[in-house]
Amino acid sequence: MWGAGFVEVSCKRLEYRCWGPEPDDGRAIVLLHEGLGCVALWRDFPQRLQEATGLPVLAYSRAGYGQSDPDDLPRPLNWMTREAVEVLPQVLASFGLSQPILLGHSDGATIAAIYAGRQSLLGAPPLLAAVLMAPHFFTEEMGLAEIARAGEAFRTSDMAARMAKYHRDPEATFRGWADAWLDPEFREWNVEHALDGVTCPVLAIQGREDQYGTLAQIEVVSRRVATAQTMVLDACQHVPHLEQSEAVLEIIGQFMQKNA
Repeated sequence: MWGAGFVEVSCKRLEYRCWGPEPDDGRAIVLLHEGLGCVALWRDFPQRLQEATGLPVLAYSRAGYGQSDPDDLPRPLNWMTREAVEVLPQVLASFGLSQPILLGHSDGATIAAIYAGRQSLLGAPPLLAAVLMAPHFFTEEMGLAEIARAGEAFRTSDMAARMAKYHRDPEATFRGWADAWLDPEFREWNVEHALDGVTCPVLAIQGREDQYGTLAQIEVVSRRVATAQTMVLDACQHVPHLEQSEAVLEIIGQFMQKNA
């Protein structure tokens, strides 16, 4: 099944695409997308990542994103934990990835971190390493304000039409993301503790001008994970792999040479 298509997980068909040769040793980099992302919105990064590391790369769209089946809405406020402990292990098993490397962006980075911290309890494949780009571990007012502004843009601009190029149901995709983050009860959300169980090598990357989170998000990785290496990129907001792609590919390549 290595290539492109759909994989069925928890009664949902999830789209996926692979780059590079099919892994024969269970090793591959698995990409976990952001809150409004999908396979296509990684753009040329997966191909360039495969070339920079020499490792196979797999990306999939979570339920409710891209061309995957719709998700069940409204999402529970612990949905990122559910993705990490219920869905992701099944995806890895479906592709026979016994030595995965997770690379997540934004919400996807949070899912990767939760999996890394709880893998010993899941009976799931242990990670060789994890790369966390612009992760979230707790809510911040500036991030919530940015999501609220995105909501206004969705209502008043052509944002839905632009999203329709990549998502089957842009309204459901947007609402599934924004409504969970803007739920008043979500202000108390905090998953820092998940990092205490991380034992694999970790690379955490954040833009200095990230509009969705302060550098406190990456600093918590440094405090709680003894194996962590961190990088803050100047002239970079929330999407390091597209805004500073050369620097990101270089440091990830170096990190993979040592750890994967």
